[in-house]
Amino acid sequence: MTERSEAMSILIDKTTKVLVQGLTGKTGTFHTEQALAYHGTQMVGGIHPKKGGETWTGQGGHTLPVFASVAEGKEATGANASVVYVPPAGAGAAIIEAIEAEIPLIVCITEGVPVMDMVKVKARLAKSKSRLVGPNCPGILTPNECKIGIMPGNIFSKGSVGVVSRSGTLTYEAVFQTTNEGLGQTTAVGIGGDPVKGTEFIDVLEMFLADDETKSIIMIGEIGGSAEEDAAQFIADEARKGRSKPVAGFIAGRTAPPGRTMGHAGAVISGGKGGAEDKIEAMRAAGIAIADSPATLGITLAQRLKA
Repeated sequence: MTERSEAMSILIDKTTKVLVQGLTGKTGTFHTEQALAYHGTQMVGGIHPKKGGETWTGQGGHTLPVFASVAEGKEATGANASVVYVPPAGAGAAIIEAIEAEIPLIVCITEGVPVMDMVKVKARLAKSKSRLVGPNCPGILTPNECKIGIMPGNIFSKGSVGVVSRSGTLTYEAVFQTTNEGLGQTTAVGIGGDPVKGTEFIDVLEMFLADDETKSIIMIGEIGGSAEEDAAQFIADEARKGRSKPVAGFIAGRTAPPGRTMGHAGAVISGGKGGAEDKIEAMRAAGIAIADSPATLGITLAQRLKA
């Protein structure tokens, strides 16, 4: 990240310059138009190996240069982020190309990226200067400044709540309700629901704890894996060191039968780990206020702030 004069958010702000990998497809085009329309998010170019030198024109009359490679696009534009809309078969290679170009922040929206491809990506990330958010995620949004991905900008308002979620649609629910409660958001991060991904809850929680503008946090988990339990442990450990902020949470998939994958690849309960009740218990033990339904996330946080 570039140094900023004011700590107002995490990961992205109005200085973020974004390249689009997969711009010329329908999905890339639509969401790039939406991002450009959102407080002038700086979308600076597209990448297509066969269309370098061409110009992309959006419906609103916006034009963007298309580059043959991420490295070329970065050099020409000074981009410090990229968003990946490339179809599943090529998404892993697209992420690796961005890692090799040393793009600091890579956000992969694509759903259905093969797990084996992601294992390769993870190995490359470990030795890199890049952070990946996703795949299979709605992206990141910092209100009134920058929108990367597919979140609807109209439900956001600038404020003090950091939102981190494994579920796409429930991210919007948390945002909508904190807007309605008059709390607003600093940044919302959808980390995605796949089992192998770039950024986990703990990474984002650490950033929110370190961000002065973020006064409270909403964390939305799902059944499967142990990321929520790990995050709860992290919150408890940090609180013992004197670092804490009020947190409200919700776990999606309470009604799921064991051994079934629910919704997407990351949501499977096995061997006594990953069940909703285990997660809720771990989160409560860490002092997190648990909402009984997604519809009460805003109220639950508001009550926790008054406590």
